[in-house]
Amino acid sequence: MSFDVRNAIQSGKTVLGIELGSTRIKAVLIGEDHTAIASGSHDWENSYVNNIWTYSLENIWKGIQDSYQKMANDVKQQYGVALQTIGAIGFSGMMHGYMAFDSDGELLVPFRTWRNNITEQASETLTELFNYHIPQRWSIAHLYQAILNQEEHIAKISFQTTLAGYIHWKLTGQKVLGVGEASGVFPIDIHTKNYNVSMINQFNELIAGRSLPWKLEDILPNVLGAGENAGILTEEGARLLDVTGELQAGIPLCPPEGDAGTGMVATNSVAKRTGNVSAGTSVFAMVVLEKELSKAYGEIDLVTTPTGSLVAMAHSNNCSSDLNAWIGLFDEFGKAMGLDVDMNKLYGTLFNLALQGDPDCGGLLAYGYLSGEHMTHFEEGRPLFVRSSDSNFNLANFMRVHLFTALGALKIGMDILLKQEAVKLDEILGHGGLFKTKGVGQSIMAAALNVPVSVMETAGEGGAWGIALLASYMINKTDNETLEEYLNQKVFAGQTGVTISPEPKDVEGFEAFMNRYKSGLAIERAAVDFLK
Repeated sequence: MSFDVRNAIQSGKTVLGIELGSTRIKAVLIGEDHTAIASGSHDWENSYVNNIWTYSLENIWKGIQDSYQKMANDVKQQYGVALQTIGAIGFSGMMHGYMAFDSDGELLVPFRTWRNNITEQASETLTELFNYHIPQRWSIAHLYQAILNQEEHIAKISFQTTLAGYIHWKLTGQKVLGVGEASGVFPIDIHTKNYNVSMINQFNELIAGRSLPWKLEDILPNVLGAGENAGILTEEGARLLDVTGELQAGIPLCPPEGDAGTGMVATNSVAKRTGNVSAGTSVFAMVVLEKELSKAYGEIDLVTTPTGSLVAMAHSNNCSSDLNAWIGLFDEFGKAMGLDVDMNKLYGTLFNLALQGDPDCGGLLAYGYLSGEHMTHFEEGRPLFVRSSDSNFNLANFMRVHLFTALGALKIGMDILLKQEAVKLDEILGHGGLFKTKGVGQSIMAAALNVPVSVMETAGEGGAWGIALLASYMINKTDNETLEEYLNQKVFAGQTGVTISPEPKDVEGFEAFMNRYKSGLAIERAAVDFLK
């Protein structure tokens, strides 16, 4: 096997994906069978400078070069050869945010990441103007807020892009974005798979009185779909990526994508009527739609797949943190009693107990709001557990209510899609820490959404693997082969997963719990107002 891999490395039949997440930059090299053959990663953190969450250009390149070098060293150690050429490369990054450059290619203001909630006025104005939900983190909201703030740099903008778009531009000279990434910059017309022209015209009219020397279409990157060629690695780009000088120029790059799109690819949920849900510290679900929604909803973000299909995203800030804190308390109790319990066993035991609880959690109520929760309009949170005097208070129900409430805010968003908009969903694929204990998180999620929930036994390498698959699709697809077909037949064929369908009594129980959850929000409000 390693001999075949070594040949593939030497003959350039590998594909590289690099994703810049919020805490880690990861590089994954895949072989001809799409499995990872080498990887490298670099940990980093954003900085809070002058009231802005940012990453410096120096740290961006240091991180990319370090993760690439570790991956290349991994290749050398495992296979005894230097990495000199690659079949294709793809870059992915945190979506949204703001990177604006002048005509000399100089960054005008420090990179403003998606994490900055500083564009409320712009977000509200644009949402009303377009009749389309524009979240604060979107690039167009950042641009318009800077205009409203009359920031000095605005007149000098020659090019505006995202983190992945910036890296791609520096490596290839091409000012482009994949359509999924572009959908978090400015709304996409799903018929043309490009920016919505009428909304661009509305924006230009909105800023017409400000005498700026550019129109919006002049400064945005061009939009490309999955499978399109997005340029080649230049000599300068090769030196920037590989500081040792081993890597040769001329390697094709696929369109740079956002972490939402690469997550869809890595979980094989880019087809219509499919979706994926990531549940850990926060939880978000992405559902590929068959048609546009009837109206704009503040609780639902709209983006696209890397092929330009419309995706609805419901996101909740809080998921498992409070649940983990309670399990930490049980661990402390065990230690105080002289028991040394393995954490995996503790999680497994307590999670499985939840399945034995009453369908509606026996009348218990909890909120795991460690931070604010936009879905229910809380700017701050207070974790809370409350019960009535006649509730069925036992350990099974206690665990069950904390698992239920971890999905409570998400369910409010998903109910808009599944009930109000009658969106059809054949199955949803689950990934993240909530699904680690076999069957439990899946059963609870199936009850919450009333949809079958699948978990793949082989989780890939996450978003870095997802962008590597997009780069592989670009160079290996046959004529007219769609991304969905490529993933189903060449990447995920034969991979087994476990699917759990919703139990009617659990679905009813979750609905009863949600009535209590919505009524009890006044208690959470009082806790936020009075518990300082």
